[in-house]
Amino acid sequence: MSIPVAIVGAGQAGLSVSWFLTREGVDHVLLEASTTAHEWTDRRWDNFTLVTPNWHCRLPGYAYDGDDPDGFMTREQVADWLAGYAASFDPPVREHTAVTLLTEREGGGFVLELAGPDGAETLEAEHVVLATGGYHLPIVPAFAAAIDPSITQVHSADYRNAAQLPDGDVLVVGSGQSGAQIAEDLHIEGRRVHLALGDAPRVARTYRGRDCMTWLADMGLYDTPVQQYPGGRAAREKTNHYVTGRDGGRDIDLRQFAAEGMRLYGLMSGAEGTRLSFEPTLTGALDSADAVYNSICRDIDAYIEREGVDAPPGSRYEPVWSPDHEPRMLDLREAGITSIVWGIGYRPDYRWVKIGVFDGAAAPTHTRGVTSVPGLYFLGLPWMHTWGSGRFAGIARDAEHVFGCIVGARRPAPVER
Repeated sequence: MSIPVAIVGAGQAGLSVSWFLTREGVDHVLLEASTTAHEWTDRRWDNFTLVTPNWHCRLPGYAYDGDDPDGFMTREQVADWLAGYAASFDPPVREHTAVTLLTEREGGGFVLELAGPDGAETLEAEHVVLATGGYHLPIVPAFAAAIDPSITQVHSADYRNAAQLPDGDVLVVGSGQSGAQIAEDLHIEGRRVHLALGDAPRVARTYRGRDCMTWLADMGLYDTPVQQYPGGRAAREKTNHYVTGRDGGRDIDLRQFAAEGMRLYGLMSGAEGTRLSFEPTLTGALDSADAVYNSICRDIDAYIEREGVDAPPGSRYEPVWSPDHEPRMLDLREAGITSIVWGIGYRPDYRWVKIGVFDGAAAPTHTRGVTSVPGLYFLGLPWMHTWGSGRFAGIARDAEHVFGCIVGARRPAPVER
């Protein structure tokens, strides 16, 4: 069986390039190991909301048109919105069909080994778009295996709500977007939370009368190519700023949570039985996050002054709580902690791709999704081209670029290494 284009993954990235191909009548198939856009229901907790305003939700031929453009859709609303997108052009999706092996075909093109409802089969394609994203395998540190088995451990990918955890205190490890928001979720539910911080920065939800991400969009930050962004390609490794869209959107202030009873720690560094160890990084992590918060506000101030925008006065964040010591040890049993939620991210898994388009760290090498192997593309990766690439706001532009390379409308750029 042969087809011009095979797209692996039917999330928002795969659907976006399919929209362009469908519009131009290019025969193709989307191969989805689970169900269309399943990540939004399978890897999001019950009270999840977007952290970007709804108006950011723009896919090819399809944009948010609800009555709350500055609000934040819930998990169910995003899933419904994406279902509406798929229904709008009826993409050729084959669900429950996993690609188990991708190799180059002699003479050009590719061979895909599939495992589907009817068993194994082989598909050949002239072009392949890998639209599976970059978050495949949940990360749990090796020392997690040394923790007393009486302690329940779940990754943020499997967290749904406070009720799924046993009674008692909860330790959340990681202060990126997932860790900070899950800590907030548990805190709101009345659970006593212990939070081990990483080095994630934070951002104000609103500033000078508008959502900060709306200001940043106006300033062009979501459109700046990674090569021109401050820090260059190193920006691809940065942790996203923590903030929340819950209840209409607000700051996440870990210092305020601490003032309300949440226990904060530095970077978790080890475990044995019920005893955990931490690095003395708590004060530095809080100060650094606040410095980024205020720095973004200053950038917005400069933009407002430069453009002559009429806006309310500016302000600076002042700490509402500071730690009086750096906790180095914690006994889970003595603290009454019965469960741990790991929120320290994911790593990519391309072991099924047997083609030389990865660097020494197994990360894809590409320029705007175009690899050094003719006909092979990536789509939907964080910082694939701009800060918007991993968000709804930038996918349409990236998908159109990959589509243009597929149909020959533009020449692929040389690969970055």
